[in-house]
Parts: sequence; C-alpha cells; structure tokens
Amino acid sequence: MQKSTLTGDSLESLLAKVKKAQEIFSTYSQERVDEIFKAAAITANAMRLELAQMAVEETGMGVFEDKVLKNHYASEYIYNRYKNEKTCGVIERDEANGYTRIAQPIGVAAAVIPTTNPTSTAIFKCLICLKTRNGLILSPHPRAKKCTIEAAKTVLRAAVEAGAPEDIIAWIENPSVESSAKLMQEADIILATGGPQMVRAAYSSGKPAIGVGAGNTPALIDESADIRLAVSSVLHSKTFDNGMICASEQAVVVAKEIYRQVKEEFIAQGAYFLKSDELQKMRTLMFGEGKLNPNIVGQSARDIAKLCGLQVEENCKVLIGEVQSTAEDEPFAKEKLSPVLAMYKAENFSDALEKADALVKGGGLGHTASIFLDERKQKERLEEFCARMKTCRILVNTPSSQGGIGDLYNFRLNPSLTLGCGSWGGNSVSENVGIKELINIKTVAERRENMLWLRSPEKLYFKRGCLKTALAELGDSLYRKKRAFIVTDKFLYDHGVCEKVTQSLDELGITHTEFFEVTPDPTLACAKAGAKRMTEFSPDVIIALGGGSPLDAGKIMWVLYEYPDVRFEELSLRFMDIRKRVYGFPKMGKKALFVAIPTTAGTGSEVTPFAVITDEKTGAKYPLADYELLPNIAICDVELMLDIPKSLTANAGFDALSHAIEAVASMVASDYTDALAYEAISLLVEYLPRAFEKGGADLEAREKVANASTMAGLAFANAFLGLCHSMAHKLGAYWHLPHGLANSLLLLPVMQFNAEKTPQKMGTFPQYAYPDCLRRYAKVARRLRLAGDTDEALFESLLKKIDEIREKLQLPKTIREAIGDKGTEEEFLASLDKMSHDAFDDQCTGANPRYPLVTEIKELYRKAYYGD
Repeated sequence: MQKSTLTGDSLESLLAKVKKAQEIFSTYSQERVDEIFKAAAITANAMRLELAQMAVEETGMGVFEDKVLKNHYASEYIYNRYKNEKTCGVIERDEANGYTRIAQPIGVAAAVIPTTNPTSTAIFKCLICLKTRNGLILSPHPRAKKCTIEAAKTVLRAAVEAGAPEDIIAWIENPSVESSAKLMQEADIILATGGPQMVRAAYSSGKPAIGVGAGNTPALIDESADIRLAVSSVLHSKTFDNGMICASEQAVVVAKEIYRQVKEEFIAQGAYFLKSDELQKMRTLMFGEGKLNPNIVGQSARDIAKLCGLQVEENCKVLIGEVQSTAEDEPFAKEKLSPVLAMYKAENFSDALEKADALVKGGGLGHTASIFLDERKQKERLEEFCARMKTCRILVNTPSSQGGIGDLYNFRLNPSLTLGCGSWGGNSVSENVGIKELINIKTVAERRENMLWLRSPEKLYFKRGCLKTALAELGDSLYRKKRAFIVTDKFLYDHGVCEKVTQSLDELGITHTEFFEVTPDPTLACAKAGAKRMTEFSPDVIIALGGGSPLDAGKIMWVLYEYPDVRFEELSLRFMDIRKRVYGFPKMGKKALFVAIPTTAGTGSEVTPFAVITDEKTGAKYPLADYELLPNIAICDVELMLDIPKSLTANAGFDALSHAIEAVASMVASDYTDALAYEAISLLVEYLPRAFEKGGADLEAREKVANASTMAGLAFANAFLGLCHSMAHKLGAYWHLPHGLANSLLLLPVMQFNAEKTPQKMGTFPQYAYPDCLRRYAKVARRLRLAGDTDEALFESLLKKIDEIREKLQLPKTIREAIGDKGTEEEFLASLDKMSHDAFDDQCTGANPRYPLVTEIKELYRKAYYGD
C-alpha cells in the first residue's frame, strides 16, 4: 500500500491516484463492495480503543471512554444501517411502468475532519464512501492529524485486503487552511464537518458541498415532564465526551412551576450552580476575547472550574449558570462545546417557546431542539414546539447528543456523525447525512401509457317506455327514496313532460317539488337559486329532466346543495390530467342520488361528468369536469323526445355527431371509447337526417338518434373532447348561438386542422405517439363505407358526408350567416383576440390531438366566419 501524503506527493498527484483508484472501484459489483464495506467496519470497530486513546492524547479534549463509544458507533451502527442498501448499478426496477434507477458514485470526496471528533468522523466518512464506491481524501484538523490519519489508514488497510483499489482512501499529511481549500476546489464533492468558517469555505468552493451548521440546542422542560428523566437525560448528553457533540444541549428552559424541583434534581445528580459572582468569571473565561475559548472545549467541568478559579466537588458533572438574557451578547446563550449549561426560568409555555426560539436563532438555526413533556397529554404543546423551532431535528424526552446522531433513541433516525441543518443553517441537506448524499442516481424513464378507464352511470336505462320502470327502482329496497327534487325548464313543466315523472313518483309515495326556472345557457345565479330551494326541501334524490341546460344546472345545484361553501373558482380550475388536478372535487352523493333524464338527443349530459354553466356577470361559459359529477342513474326514454322541434333536432343531433368525432380524434381515445364513438357516428349519419325530416313520425330514427347521442356521451365522457368544443363554447357565449349550431360551424375546419400530417405542435399524452388524426378520420370513413383509396381521399369523403348532413339539417354554413344581424363583420373581427385566447384556455383544448397556438385558433375562427 502506497503512502498517501501531501508532502510526498503534490495534491494533483494525490488526486490523480485516488481518481484512478475510484474509476476502477466504480466498476465493482454490489457483492464486492459489501465485502469491502464489512471488512473495513470490522477492523475499525476492533481499533476503537486505540484510536480513542490517540484522539484524547493528541487533542487533549474529551473523554477516552466516550470516544471509544463514538468509534464503536461510527463502525457498528453505520455498517448495520447500510449493510443491505443497494448502492451499485440498478437499485430499483419497475417493469410495468418502465422506470429504472441506477446508482453511480460521484467521484472523489474531500472530507474535512473536526478536532472534536477526529477518529469517529473519519471512520464514518471512510465507510460511507466505500459503500458508495467513492474515493476519499481526508483533510484532518492540524491538532488531530495523527489520530485522524491513523483512523483512515486502519480503514484503508482493511479495505485493500478485502479487494479495494490501493489508493481509494488518502489524506493530507500536513494539513493547513490553504491545502484544505485547494482540496475542496479539486474534489468532486465535499463532506464538511467542523466550524462555521470551514463550512462556509466548503460551500464557497464552487463544488457540491455537504456541510453542517453550528448547534445551540435548547432543552425545554415542561411542567408535565418526568423531572428525573429530563435531568438525567440532559446530564447524560452534556457530559458525553465533555459536551463536544454539536447536538449537545447548551441551555435548559424550565417551567417556573417545577423550576425549584428541577434545580434540586440537577444538584442531586452532580451539577454545580454558579453563584452570582461566579457567573461573570465564567462569561469572561468562555468568551473573553469575543470567541469561544479553545481551552475549555472538551474539558471536564472540574477542569473548567479550576480555570475559572472555582472549587467544585470531585464528582461535579456540569457547571450551570442561571441567566435571563437570550441575546447574542450573553455568553451562556451560545454554543460552548463543553459541560457548561445555561438555565432559564419560563413564566409560561409561551415564554418558554420564546426563549427556546431565541436560542436557536442566536446560533443554532436548523440543527437540533429538545423538549421534555408528557407527549400523550400535551400533544398540542408538542405540536406548538415543533411548529416554532426552526431546527431539522426535534428530540422528545431524549438525550440530545446521543439522540441527535440517530439510531440510539429512535431507530428511524439515520445514524450519522454529520448532521444537516437545512437552509436555516445554510446547509444543502436537512437530514442526518448518509449514503444517499454520495450517490448520483440515473433515472431511466421508458415511454409508457398510463392507465385509462371507462366510467359510466351506475345504471343506464334505455328503450322506448322505460321511464316508469326505471323510476320505480327509486322506491324499492335498494334506494328507498322519500323526497325528490326535480330540476327542469318551464316548457317541459307546462307541457306535461314533467308530469310523466311526477305521476310515477306519486304512485311510489315519493314526495316531490319542482324547480322549473332553468333557461337555456343556465347561469350561476340560477344554480344558486335552485340549490337554495334544495336546501329548504332536503331531497334524498335529485332528478334533472330536460336537455343539456336542466341536466347541467341540476349537476351544479347538486354540488352546491351538498357543499354550500364550495368555491366555484376551484370547481372550474383547469387541469391537464383529470387524475392529477390541483383541486380535488368533493365526494358527491352524501345527501342525494342524482338521476338524469334527457328529453333531447344531443348533449349526452346524462352519462357524462361534465357540466357547462354561464357566469351571468361576465357571460363566460365554464365547462366543469369531474367524475363526481357523473349521474348515478340515467334514464333514456325516447318517448320523451318525440316532439322535439326540427331546429332542436338539428342542433342537438349535430352536437352528438361532433361529440363522437372529437372522441375519435382525442389523444385519450381507447378501443373502448372508439367502439362507442364509431357506432354513434354510423347511427347519426344514417338516422339523424330522417329524424330531422319526419320527427316523431319516424320512431326508429328517433330512437337510433337517442341511442347514438348517449353512446357519443359515453365516448367523450371517457375520451374527452377537443378544439371544436373549446371554440364552440366561446363562440356560443360571445354571439349567443346554440351550442350544437356553434359546433356545426367549426367541426370541419377543426378536423382539417387536426388532420395535418406535420402539425407545428402535436398534443402531449403518452399513448399519442405521433400525428395520427388523419388515419383515425379515414377509419371513420371506412366504417361508413365512403369512397377513397387513400387516407387523404377517405378524409375528403368524410368531410363531404358531414357537410351533406349539415345541409340536410338546414344549418348555416358560415359564422357570418349564423350571426346575421347580431353583429357586423368589424365587431366579429374585434372579438377574435379575446375569443381565441379564451378558447385556448378552455378545458376541452387539452385532449386535442394537435396542440393549437392562439394565432391558429384565431385563423380557424376567420375561416369558419368566411367559409374558406
């Protein structure tokens, strides 16, 4: 094994050797690394006494027996915690989701070792670097270099004998501030443990640094605490290695109710309380020159007392100063790295929090805070303490020195001799530092398609005459409903359609009331009025009867009835993926079942999780979307649709056709939604013109169109819609056009837009691999047996077929024609910027296969206006 020094080798040469060794080590398997890690830990553990003796003799600080424990801890506990951890190659593989994590070493670490823990910290850092296949160069403290280097040699010998490269661990033989600074600049990562200046230097080196902040741990002793336990714990911690652990208590804050008892217990267990004239002597000794006197660091209470000219008992454990100030100019309020403790009396728990908080802010931000209390009876106080303390470790009923380093008094707290303090302490880590900080993780993310779904109402009834049978279930043993609230419009209420429902309810003995004030494009004000009536009536079932407007209004009323304080701004919050939305929709159905009964064939609202509502103050339409809005029961009885006016048949029918076509084009489309959408398109192409021409006289056509409307609803309920509907929502709102009519004006130009083989931007969804809309439209054309030998020709045939249907339904061909005298050309063009921007932001845009630019939406509106 070569000698690794800075005198024998330049730093550049030393780095080169360690880097070469690390490159070889980086190829080792997990099995080989674990053998080396174990061998090194065993040897370090065996040398714990010799290394502890060297540390005490060289530094003149600490307690031999405690340093033995620290060396033992650094080898045994670190090995035990990480022996089964994967640190080489693939550490996680999720085949189903195409997710792989690969661990790779960082390179060469520079480890700055403090004089307070010169051997245990060296062992700790050597072991975690070996476990992670990193090289390591140690920079010892000049006053502890012999013992630190011997600890490093001990680990290196064992590692090399077990198969590690010869130069995997090295050290600076004659350390200095300059050599440490140069090392930190050249290493790949810095493990910095020591004083604030050294840690700041590590962070300013320009290399990734894992440093730790200073500790100034307060221990709050609440009146509910076990006093004997609290005092014993503080003394056990404060005397450990003469108080040199950075997590050691620096002050106790004691409730006044138990102050005398706590003081007596401290005295009984070997503490000495400084008298008033002795306090100033101790202040001068500790910080007489404005900084901590190194002559007291790690010394016994008895020796420190002698330096102060005091006589204490042979068995004196800790020197305690009773003080009041927590300000920075109070020496007792600072970190003392010795068995000297401050003690404060708190008037109440609030005062105790103030004092503890001030101590942390005065020099221990991010490090550790401790509290002793009855954690079961005083949960609120514990929560207050946790909330108030800006520390990364909060220890409860625990000796702080031993508790903070982890795995002794809480086995989930990782064992470590480098304790991160987070951003509060100016650190990059807030946890007890371990192996994860020394591994680069390569994440391999293979393309995968996320889970899709097909969701529908719990029950869906159809076929002519099904209304009465379906409603009867509301009164049976499964539901047993007693009070029904019917949401409808005045036309249906006045013309006997609503009565068909109420008659069945009367026969079932279900009490009912009707809200028939819903108008086309229902408003928030209407929904709130209906919800108010619902609250007064307290229904256990809500029945929405009508076209899209009563059904959508009923859904919104349902939400407001069950959750009166819900904010509409949150309900309408946009999302990219319905499963990941920021706002979680409230759970529906706690107060009432929702039954949807359509009287038109078009919206599909009876089977969808959507509702469109208009803000009467702004005129904006908001499409809400969440599966909590899905009706529980849908009753589709064509008997209720026989007398639909021709204009409504045309608008609603074309709406259904656009639903099905957009569901096919959607990025979220699946085999399940395609099956529904293709059949819906076929039925509508064949039967919608007949239903328009003959109305109720053609029962077959009416029923087929009704079925197609609901099937299209099921398709887009699960595949969603696209740009045509986004634009139609805004066109209808701005120019007061029926929704189906707005869709008929925009569907063809949007289809042409989507069918582009090389769009400027395509949508983002894992299962949508490449621009595919032209093929999908061509597949629809083949299903309809349209002419064409190529996808392009089939697409043109499909456009022509849809245009023919539009003509048969006597729908206008251009927006200009549809608007008529509602607005001039100049007024329409003036509205384009705002309308295009709002359409881009519409919820439906997200599923469109071609991601539209606002300028492109504006051009589509222009084309639809002029009929280009």
